[in-house]
Amino acid sequence: MKTPAGRECPYYYADFNRHTRDIEECRLAKENPASEAWHPKDCAKCPAPDIVLANASPDTQLVLTIKSGFLGLTRRVEVEAICLKNGEKVDPYVGCPDDHPGLDIFRQAMEAGDD
Repeated sequence: MKTPAGRECPYYYADFNRHTRDIEECRLAKENPASEAWHPKDCAKCPAPDIVLANASPDTQLVLTIKSGFLGLTRRVEVEAICLKNGEKVDPYVGCPDDHPGLDIFRQAMEAGDD
C-alpha cells in the first residue's frame, strides 16, 4: 500500500471509510511495544520500504523502533533485521547470510578485481 510519503510499503495499512472511523497504521511499529506511537509523518523517514526492495529474504524479520529525540522535538525511525534461522542481527539490506551464497563469490571477485 502507498504510504503518506508516497512509497510502497507492505507494513503500512490504511482504511478510509466514510461511514466509520478511518484507520491508518504501521504494522511494523505496532508489533514492537518498545516503540513510540506511530504517526503518518514517520513514513517519510522510514527505511523499511527501501529494505523490502533490497532484501526479499523470507527468513529476515524486521523490527522497527521509533524513538523521540531531545525534548521530544525530533523523532528517529530505526530498523533492525534479525535472521530467523540463527537469531542473529544482520544487515537489513542484505538479510540472512545463508540465503544467498553467491554474495560471497561476488565479494571475492570484486576484491580480486581491485588488484
